[in-house]
Amino acid sequence: MNNMEFCLDAVTKTYTEKNGVQIQALAPLTKTVAPGEFVALIGPSGCGKSTLLYLAAGLLLPTSGRLYWRGAEKQPQTAMVFQQGGLFPWLTVADNVAFSLQDREFSQQEITERVAQKLARMQLSEFADAYPGSLSGGMRQRVGIARALVTEPDLLLMDEPFSALDAQTRRLLEDDLVQYWEELRPATLYVTHNIAEAVRLADVIWVFSPRPGRIVECLTVDIPRKERHQLSARTQLAALEETIWQEIKAGATAALTQGGRHDD
Repeated sequence: MNNMEFCLDAVTKTYTEKNGVQIQALAPLTKTVAPGEFVALIGPSGCGKSTLLYLAAGLLLPTSGRLYWRGAEKQPQTAMVFQQGGLFPWLTVADNVAFSLQDREFSQQEITERVAQKLARMQLSEFADAYPGSLSGGMRQRVGIARALVTEPDLLLMDEPFSALDAQTRRLLEDDLVQYWEELRPATLYVTHNIAEAVRLADVIWVFSPRPGRIVECLTVDIPRKERHQLSARTQLAALEETIWQEIKAGATAALTQGGRHDD
């Protein structure tokens, strides 16, 4: 465990509905994330992927099991990027990015400098005084990523950050994300429903079953990211995508046969 950043030790999560019915979101999960590892979480809707992110962020407590950070039962410094950006509409772009630094031990000058540097790095400087409502969806997500990365988190959590974007904007932001991520290389958990996106971005892919979520397959993407767009890599990547799809399809088919309920 000592050479691992983030560890799940038999972690489960069960919710209790208003009528007293218990819904198990996650079956016991035991898994590790290595330093600088980018892990994609993929599976059917309602399988507990986002629940796992909120457990990792410390926003939820597990029903049973433990989470470890660098060998100790403690909370890492995390940052999250949400599906819709999660920006405050009454704050400017610069103030949204600065918000994540407010509870850190930085002087106002240090915060201003950090924000300016991050905005410049992410081609956002000219929008520093703009409000989120005046930005496109892609630009808002870029601000959300800047807000997360400016904190230099130990653990980066991303919950379908590009799912609401058109295909072209999505691919551009995926490429940009890889560049920004490579500079810091935080351990990362990335939720997606897009198989091709998982294969393009991740080092490791955890494939989840329908609820209660179990990791039914753990796949490694051996091709370096900078080579994944090359023609020579397409056959191997296509085979990996097909493996993931067959796992998800098998789980969905079994769930339908059993009459399972799978809400988002």
